[in-house]
Amino acid sequence: MGQGPSCATNDENGLFRAVKLGDLETLRTEIDADSSILKQTTLYDRESLLHIAAANDQIDVLSSLLDRSMNPNLLNRHKQTPLMVAAIHGKISCVQKLLSAGANILLFDSLHRRTCLHYAAYYGHSECLQAILSAARSSHVSASWGYAHFVNIRDGKGATPLHLAARQRRPDCVHILLDSGALVCASTGGYGYPGSTPLHLAARGGSLDCIRELLAWGADRLQRDGNGRIPYAIALKHKHGVCAALLNPSSVEPLVWPSPLKFISELNPETKLLLERALMEANREREKKILKGTAYSIPSPSHSDGGADDNLSEASDAELCCICFDQVCTIEVRDCGHRMCAHCTLALCCHNKPNPATASLNTPVCPFCRSSIAWLAVAKGDTNDDNGGDLSCPRLRRSRRSWNLTEGSSSFKGISTVGSFSKTATHGSGRILINEWVDKTDP
Repeated sequence: MGQGPSCATNDENGLFRAVKLGDLETLRTEIDADSSILKQTTLYDRESLLHIAAANDQIDVLSSLLDRSMNPNLLNRHKQTPLMVAAIHGKISCVQKLLSAGANILLFDSLHRRTCLHYAAYYGHSECLQAILSAARSSHVSASWGYAHFVNIRDGKGATPLHLAARQRRPDCVHILLDSGALVCASTGGYGYPGSTPLHLAARGGSLDCIRELLAWGADRLQRDGNGRIPYAIALKHKHGVCAALLNPSSVEPLVWPSPLKFISELNPETKLLLERALMEANREREKKILKGTAYSIPSPSHSDGGADDNLSEASDAELCCICFDQVCTIEVRDCGHRMCAHCTLALCCHNKPNPATASLNTPVCPFCRSSIAWLAVAKGDTNDDNGGDLSCPRLRRSRRSWNLTEGSSSFKGISTVGSFSKTATHGSGRILINEWVDKTDP
C-alpha cells in the first residue's frame, strides 16, 4: 500500500515536468497511451496541464492540449483559470491563444475574487491587459456585463483594475485602463462609505508617473478616503515629497485630457500620441514651476529642451505654429485644413478642472476660420505652393503672425499654461514680445 501513492506521484511528476519543459513528444506519447491523463491535476494546487503550460509559456504544448478539446476554463484550487495564470505570469502568447480558444474573461477566482483583468493590471503586464481588453470589446461581454462594467469591475475588496495598477506602481497599465474608460475617481468603498481612489493608492506608493497619469485624466486632488484624508496628506505621511508637492491643492492644477469631446475619442493612434506627449510635456513644465524653490526635483527624466531647439533649428521658420511661434505645426484641423502645434491644439481642448465631467462639452472652434473642429489629424508636408488665401499656408503665416496674436480666438485665454509663451518670437527685423500678452490672459 505504501508504494501505490509513491508510484502515482512519480508518474504525475514526470507528466507535469514534460509539460513544464515543453517536451511535446513525451506528452503526445503519454496521451496516446492513456487519454485520461488530460484530466490529471497536481496534488495540492489542482493545477491542470493547461495551467502549467500557461504559467511556463509553453505555447506549443498549450496549443496541442487545446486542439485535443481540453476545456480552457478549467479551475485550480483557487478557482483560477489558465487565462488568469497566464496573465499573472505575463505570458502574452498564451493569453492570446487562450482568448482565441474561448477562455472566459468574466470568471472570478476564490483567492481575492479577481478576474484575469485584475491580475494583468496588478502585475503590470500591459500587453496582456491590452489583449484582454481587446477581447472584451469583441466578445459577449458587451451583451452581458457591458464593456464599461468589465473595465471597472471590483474585486473582493472593492478595488478596480485601475486601483491595483496604481497601487502597484504600473503607469503603463494605468494609462491603458484610463484610455479604455476606467473611472479615475472610483472609490473602493461600498454601501455609501468612502474608500480610497486610485490617486490615494498612487500617493501611498509614491508613484510619480501614476500620479501624473491620473491627474492628466481628471483625478480629484480633494477627494477624501475612508479616514478623511486627501491624497496630499497620504503622500506627506509616507514621505513622498515630490508627489506631495504635485498633489498639494494649492498648487496649479494640471491640464486634463479632454476625453468628453467626441472628436478626441475618435483620434487615430498617431495623432493621439502627439497630443498625449504634448499634454505630458505641458504638465512637466508646470511641475518644474511647482518644485522651483523647493528642495525637491523631478526624479524621472523630462523631455529635453535642447532636443526641441534642435528640431526648430532644422525646421523652416515658415513651419512654426503661428499661434505660439515656438513649436512646429504637427496637427491639422479637418476639414478646413488649418494647422497648429500639438500644444496649442490642446490649449483649445483642455481644461483645468479636477474632473472631466465638469468640462464644457461645446466643440472647440478653429482659431483661424471659426469653424467647428470635427476631426484632427497629423499634419503632412505641403506639396502645393499655390494655397490661395489659406491661413494654413506657410508663406502667409510669416506675414500674419501679428494678426493671429491680436485677432486670435478667445479660446486661447488659458493657453499660457502650456508654457510655450515664456519665450519671444521674431519676425524679420521686428520683435514681438509675448510675455506682456500672457500676463493679461493667464488665469
